[in-house]
Amino acid sequence: MDNRFEVAVDGIDVHAFTVPTDGPDGVEQDGTATWTSTTMILVRAHGGGVTGLGYTYGDVSVARFVESKLAPVATGADAFTPAMTWQTMSAEIRNAGRPGAGAMALSCVDIALWDLRARLIGQPLFRTLPACHDHLPVYGSGGFTNYPLDRLVEQLSAWVDQGIDRVKMKTSRDPDQDPRRLTAVRKAIGDKPRLFTDANGALTGKQALAWAYRFHDEWGVSWLEEPVSSADFDGLRLVRECGPPGVDVAAGEYGYVLRDFTNLIEQRAVDCLQADVTRCGGISALLQVAGLAAGHFMDLSAHTAPAVSAHAFCAVPKCRHLEYFHDHVRIERMVFDGVLSPVGGALRPDPSRPGLGLEVRWADAEPYRVHGRSLD
Repeated sequence: MDNRFEVAVDGIDVHAFTVPTDGPDGVEQDGTATWTSTTMILVRAHGGGVTGLGYTYGDVSVARFVESKLAPVATGADAFTPAMTWQTMSAEIRNAGRPGAGAMALSCVDIALWDLRARLIGQPLFRTLPACHDHLPVYGSGGFTNYPLDRLVEQLSAWVDQGIDRVKMKTSRDPDQDPRRLTAVRKAIGDKPRLFTDANGALTGKQALAWAYRFHDEWGVSWLEEPVSSADFDGLRLVRECGPPGVDVAAGEYGYVLRDFTNLIEQRAVDCLQADVTRCGGISALLQVAGLAAGHFMDLSAHTAPAVSAHAFCAVPKCRHLEYFHDHVRIERMVFDGVLSPVGGALRPDPSRPGLGLEVRWADAEPYRVHGRSLD
């Protein structure tokens, strides 16, 4: 047997960094939430003298979950069979709480194991997956509801100026203010770029249906993300079936287990399914979601975490696009070397860098540490 395939995972370490937002007065808001910081949970998987990286965004408790339930399972596993290890880890957390924090913990360990495998082989991660693409179109995402008009316009216009022809803004915290905000954005970016909105579940079904027509008819909006709660299948279906043609309803970013995605499809709740590789169980689980979507002739859109999504979603046959989310772009550039930048409105994994192509900038990350041991 080739000794290259006799590599065990010989250790897992976990770190977390909480980075304040750069929003007005240190605050960012969407339709239903307010936050002042974002926490990245970073996992490193070691084996064969090589280290793989994985991460998610969540509470620092996710780091403790990894240490308590998953690191003992992953340690000693075959570094070349991350999907097999995923099965074992998934079973381990059944009674500890698989959805939510459990799924995010599973995700970041799984991503680290896939990254380790790719680095051991000496290939970029996307090439070690059943890749259908070598690049992914992106849409600029931010436009928080508490942004003053000048910052809102500046942010979305900057993405358009970079060649990104799809941009998304948050809506529906104060619906009376949305016409003013949408008008300013549409005037600034012009008629050609596609304008997306995200209500983060702030509206009822009938409210969302009424706004869907206004958004489309007055500002040319073509994407309604979570116009109602993603758990409100009836409300999503109402907007999807009765809303204006040419407007797609999307949800799925809070899918933690495969059945969450099956429910959205079976309930005919969305036109485009979303998945977050750092929440849904990692790359091993994303491949299952990708097959589910393809089997139902439905596009899948990558939710945030662009540094890992750019590789993982190359293996999604019906991938529509990737969310280039302001907070995550900012944090990933702070924490990692090797982060991709859009070219021609798309992210293209670097074929010359093994794995995700990322290296941690420990000295830059250290001031934000809230968990784990300093490695600087």
